[in-house]
Amino acid sequence: MGIQDIIEGKKQWRAHVARVKALPPDYRIVYKEMQKYLFKVGPIGLPDGLLLPGIVDFFEQGAASGKGVLELIGTDVAAFCDGLLQDSRTYADVFQASLGDGAGSAQK
Repeated sequence: MGIQDIIEGKKQWRAHVARVKALPPDYRIVYKEMQKYLFKVGPIGLPDGLLLPGIVDFFEQGAASGKGVLELIGTDVAAFCDGLLQDSRTYADVFQASLGDGAGSAQK
């Protein structure tokens, strides 16, 4: 990864943050909670993927149509995030697999 890649990544992240700041306050609050949850759960492709920008797209469309954020995702933010990640591999999965491999070899 060269310096140009880092600069471009920062530009993209700043543009993403500007889009989040333009959301209505209730959407912004829910987005930040989702972001915290996703950073803890750690889907492997999160930094390079389209998940966070996709959520912002979804929220922008919902706000434009006049819907409240809870009408879009429901009252359980974690369950909504889990639904988004159900087919994604997470760092927790990798960790669990490494524990399973280690436990099996310790018993032998």
